[in-house]
Amino acid sequence: MQLDHDQLHKLLDALADSDIQEFRLEGEDFRLEIRRSFPSATAFVSSEAVPSLIEAPTSSPSQVKVDTVTPSSPPPPVPASRADLVDITAPMVGTFYRAPGPEEPAFVEVGSRIGVGQTVCILEAMKLMNELESEVSGEVIEILIDNGTPVEFGQVLMRVKPS
Repeated sequence: MQLDHDQLHKLLDALADSDIQEFRLEGEDFRLEIRRSFPSATAFVSSEAVPSLIEAPTSSPSQVKVDTVTPSSPPPPVPASRADLVDITAPMVGTFYRAPGPEEPAFVEVGSRIGVGQTVCILEAMKLMNELESEVSGEVIEILIDNGTPVEFGQVLMRVKPS
């Protein structure tokens, strides 16, 4: 079985919207496992077959190799949310980036006014840069994650006071 990045991304999106707690997919050169335990909805990807980074080989873009990813220690506890704030959470496991590039300004800062559909950060997952867009208009009150930090599915990234 061969699986390209687009197919893998669509699969992960479909699984994120489902209530499936465990999913396993095996191909000739990879093994993908996703496990979530509700209510915290933690997910991780692992492989026992191929110890190399997830990447699309240049010779054949339809193949994907999966890296062994060990679940890291749980994220630090997040201060309790105020009732008047809306949490923006990670829709996937990935690496949190506040800006589109190392020398570029952050998408948002504490105190920034944001609108629905505005990009607030990037989550890198499997070498794909996924822009996370706000689903609420308002003012950014807290940014809880440092740039370049790995995040878990459902982890609170920032809090917004809706307007």
